[in-house]
Amino acid sequence: MPCLVSFIANIARKRPELNRDKTDAVAWRDLPPGFAGRILGAGIAAYIAAAVVGTDALGIIVGLVVLFAVALILLGLSFPISGGSLFVAGSVGGVMGTLTGIGAPPMAILYSHVETRRAAATQNAFYGFGTLVAIVALAIAGILTVSQLAFAASLAPLVPIALWVSRPLAARFEKGAIRPWALGMATISALALLSRSL
Repeated sequence: MPCLVSFIANIARKRPELNRDKTDAVAWRDLPPGFAGRILGAGIAAYIAAAVVGTDALGIIVGLVVLFAVALILLGLSFPISGGSLFVAGSVGGVMGTLTGIGAPPMAILYSHVETRRAAATQNAFYGFGTLVAIVALAIAGILTVSQLAFAASLAPLVPIALWVSRPLAARFEKGAIRPWALGMATISALALLSRSL
């Protein structure tokens, strides 16, 4: 379900950015290894999810993946961009994104020192493709149901409304000011999920 909601939000939120960034900002040569890794990661995650869905193990795995994502962001790591690093980042992001809907940190680390416009456009391509692949992988694994798809679709009209309502509030915060709150809430939620599942 997180992947479905993320996909809807991605469509609603990224369309204006595509107009600004344009396709010429995308690092097209970076996409194939990253996409290949994302497909592998999504397949692995779907297999894991199918094995643990409906058990406490799912909550434990999701909680640990969220904590791992927070740790990646806080560590501020830096790696050179290469075919190998793109494949690894895509694979890790595929597992994380398919299980929790949070698959951006690995690629964000790789592009942390790349020119902002190119980094944003390329990551948007990775994120959109990865979310779609995650949905397909979960559907093939038999985890997604028609009722879940219908529920996710029913949320579609709320996404642009929520984005519109949040703009005035977002403008009041300096860039990065909300980051500690977001990371703190993610950490608390992950710990609560772990404590309930253990």
